[in-house]
Amino acid sequence: MKRFIIEQSSADIISHSGLSLIGQAINSIESEFYFTSAMDIDEIPGEATLRQRMDKHAISFLPIVEKASRDFLSNIQPALRPLSTGHIPVDADVTPMDNSGSHKEGVSRTYKGHDRYAPMAVYLGQEGYCIGFELREGKQHCQKDTPALLARALRDAQKIAAQPLLLRLDGGNDAIENIEVVLAHNEAHEDLPVVDFLIKWNPRRQDKADWLAIAEQKGKWIYSREGKRVALFSVQTARHWKGHNYSVRRVIRIIERTIDRHGQRLLVPEIDLEGWWTRLDVSEEDVIQLYADHGTSEQFHSEFKTDRDIERLPSGKLATNALVLGLSVLAYNILCWIGQNGLPGSKSPKRSKAQRRRIRTVMQEPMYVAARIIKTARTIKISFGRSCRALQAFDAVYRKLGLWPGVPDHSG
Repeated sequence: MKRFIIEQSSADIISHSGLSLIGQAINSIESEFYFTSAMDIDEIPGEATLRQRMDKHAISFLPIVEKASRDFLSNIQPALRPLSTGHIPVDADVTPMDNSGSHKEGVSRTYKGHDRYAPMAVYLGQEGYCIGFELREGKQHCQKDTPALLARALRDAQKIAAQPLLLRLDGGNDAIENIEVVLAHNEAHEDLPVVDFLIKWNPRRQDKADWLAIAEQKGKWIYSREGKRVALFSVQTARHWKGHNYSVRRVIRIIERTIDRHGQRLLVPEIDLEGWWTRLDVSEEDVIQLYADHGTSEQFHSEFKTDRDIERLPSGKLATNALVLGLSVLAYNILCWIGQNGLPGSKSPKRSKAQRRRIRTVMQEPMYVAARIIKTARTIKISFGRSCRALQAFDAVYRKLGLWPGVPDHSG
């Protein structure tokens, strides 16, 4: 039972904002017995002591925290829903975190024109497990250090998922270096399922008229309405990097409008040009749909920023904020797994049907629950009450872990 208290409290404590870890919230703990028992410590450190320890040891603590998060996912082997192609998605993207009005180390102008951090997150599966969240200065270009991050993420992902992987990146990471990371990974791990990629093409200064001429010859035109037609086609493109030549498929979509959506005829046609680099052998329509699903990762960003209230990091030091973010990732993955295994059951609190629950829902239902801690006969017990439905969620979680065959109606 003590393990139950420790695990529940650890996820609950870390799932608050970083400020609760190194701010004044440490002074507002009402139940010293519960806190010390849950965290397995002798006494509660003061605010100043906690801040000093985190500032002093942030660089050495961060690798330990990141390893704990990776080991957690590797050990529990979460269930992952594949895409229509049978792949498990690996979505990586930069998500600016607003820290304007501060003088924190690393806060600087981002590509969106605001003073922020610009961390890059990597998520595994449609369930959104986080396998990497690298804190970066706001001014850092999204491609800088990304190949190394992706190489680590792919190695970690294949320790968790047994299916083929599909790496998805947006146009800011349209670089041959990222494709080389995938190809080098496959070459070095031939015994593992293949990793494919789907990267948004950045047209930069491409001539749209030239691509329209190519589309007239190769494109499959669809007339979606009067004055609007869409062409889809693929071309094999040679890309060069460090003395090597790569032949990569590029899926192109061109939209030509001669009449706008309000019915106004245009003097000069509007041409939209989009493209995607991939090695998938599927139709152009499927490639576009698979990339559209990449937008789901924006919800995972939101859960860190709003549900977890982690956007405004608490320290003035970059290394300490990176540690807080690493702790947040560990708690996020624990809560994500609890939500996946504890809430969908028939005995869990009733919700609309969904494949995945937001972190906020997981925190509100099984975590923020009133309970009574009982210390008797040299043991610690926790009582939820007879009508507590959240107990059923933990019952499902612990059955999944194989830690007990069931729980009583009113206590653990």
